[in-house]
Amino acid sequence: MRRALTAMAVTLATALTLAQAPPNFAGKWALVPDPNAAAGGGGRGGMGGGLGTEATITQDASTLTIARTTQMGSFTSTYKLDGSESRNTLNFQGNSVDQLSTAKWDGAKLNVQTKMDFGGNVVETSMVLSLDATGNLIVDTTRPDFQGGGGPITTKATYKKN
Repeated sequence: MRRALTAMAVTLATALTLAQAPPNFAGKWALVPDPNAAAGGGGRGGMGGGLGTEATITQDASTLTIARTTQMGSFTSTYKLDGSESRNTLNFQGNSVDQLSTAKWDGAKLNVQTKMDFGGNVVETSMVLSLDATGNLIVDTTRPDFQGGGGPITTKATYKKN
């Protein structure tokens, strides 16, 4: 009886440990087209919306690196997964902008908060990565309304693994 209880306790502890492990987002991902984009529902994956049209993610216990292709070009960003600040430089159209980001786990979701300084104008964005029940990568992005000057815009992009 004692052995059975010990075995059950070990099994339960192992299951709880595995259930708490953060997801692994590693892989090559392709944007799933938004069926509402043509109907005026807005696109996904463009300027500030998701990871672009394609992304390759590598991940280990301490970092997550995203190499992405967007309408503005190809970019690579590396984030520390311990909540400390990560610095990446965004180069586009002859300009470079430093990005300061913090990435923190919230259960099975990774929240990445980023600040960029455009000549004294600080822009803050957030990106939340998660996996849905079918293994698709879901990226929720919130950014300022760069064109309309209204409140923040949140987009949701879905990616399938290649």
